[in-house]
Amino acid sequence: MKTDTIAAISTPRGKGGVALLRVSGSEAIAIAGRVFEPKNGKPLCKALPRTAVYGTVYIREADGTRVAVDDALATVFPAPASFTGEDTVEICCHGGVLLTETILTALFAAGASPAGAGEFTKRAFLNGKIGLSSAEALANLLEAQNRQQLLLAHSGMGGKTEEKSAEVYAQLRRILASVYAVIDYPDEDLADMSREEMIAAFSECLVKLKTLAETYRTGHAVAEGIATVICGKPNVGKSSVYNVLVGREAAIVTDVEGTTRDLLTETATLGRVTLRLTDTAGLHETTDTVEKIGVERAKKAMENAELILAVVDAGKKMTADDRAVLEAAKLAEKPTVVLLNKTDFGIDPATVDACQSNCKHTVLLSAKTGEGFETLSQIVETLFTDGALDLGQDAILTNARQQAAVLRAIEDIERAKDALSAGLPIDLCCNDAESAMGSLAELDGRAVSEDLVSEIFSHFCVGK
Repeated sequence: MKTDTIAAISTPRGKGGVALLRVSGSEAIAIAGRVFEPKNGKPLCKALPRTAVYGTVYIREADGTRVAVDDALATVFPAPASFTGEDTVEICCHGGVLLTETILTALFAAGASPAGAGEFTKRAFLNGKIGLSSAEALANLLEAQNRQQLLLAHSGMGGKTEEKSAEVYAQLRRILASVYAVIDYPDEDLADMSREEMIAAFSECLVKLKTLAETYRTGHAVAEGIATVICGKPNVGKSSVYNVLVGREAAIVTDVEGTTRDLLTETATLGRVTLRLTDTAGLHETTDTVEKIGVERAKKAMENAELILAVVDAGKKMTADDRAVLEAAKLAEKPTVVLLNKTDFGIDPATVDACQSNCKHTVLLSAKTGEGFETLSQIVETLFTDGALDLGQDAILTNARQQAAVLRAIEDIERAKDALSAGLPIDLCCNDAESAMGSLAELDGRAVSEDLVSEIFSHFCVGK
């Protein structure tokens, strides 16, 4: 574990009312004290914990002269009662690029080292202040783009996922203790669980983990977002639908067919679901070289999508191009919603009937009036989320790493349970149970590779 003292600016670069610099490590208070001098005349090391102290920030010129550059507040957080678990000092000064960089440089000159990306949070994890899933939730909180992501991230920071995994981990440890008691002392009745009780305990673990694994469907839809493709023949209003979902004029809309020739991507919120939207070129037969490239990209996007929104003009007779779009969506074998758009211009009953018979989910829609988007939201939420889950309270898996760890644990426990149920020697379940415990330890970071930890925290900003 690193023992050097690090420093960084923890607020965004730029001009603002205030800025925050953070110093953490065994020498944090001493280093900050060389730069910040309290107005009350007492040294910073004598400041009351977690109490802001008013004072002056000094820098040293090349000739050694001390020069005051700002009045600021400093707060001392002694270890272990700090975010990182180390001695930490936070200096709140006036905002400004030159001023904050000058103070940071002074901290470096006083003995601090530059903090790496996410290094403060990484130290909090390494010092046992937070679990790995909680750290990932913090990253999600910083990147949140809608209210649902905020609720989910804040809930994850509370350690609910770690609590669930720790509960199962403790059950597995109890089972193994009984198994080892039988192995080590076969002639004595030291095990506190019979074979039947072990099987029942494994079953209980499986129920808990499978319930947790099922939450990833919702966590993925909210936190990571659903890869969604809007497709259809030219001039059916795909870009208008795209603009309504995005909430701004992100795509050019004209009456000219083939206006959109390349893929356009944006992130949008629809109910509780985050959509990673892609607007595509109109799907149709064309001899235009550029349009052909756009059509091929559109088809490729459909293959990689998790959700397809197929747009059809509700007021016109279906054409061969419309049917080709619906067929392409069916061949992609992805959840599909047919959007019968332009209802404000009228409805062709035959077109509506054809679409409803071809696709399970259809919505009468008007990108102009907003009709039908609430229905679309309800359908998408049903497809990708569990309405019974409370984003702000329940333990919910939010990324593929967490899901993979839980699924590995489930597989191991099922093998251990099957071995016991088949009447095989009781010790045969040991390796699988231990492997399941290892997967759960990876979930909350108790046993995880240094490379994975570095990869996770590399996505944080410097100063967090």
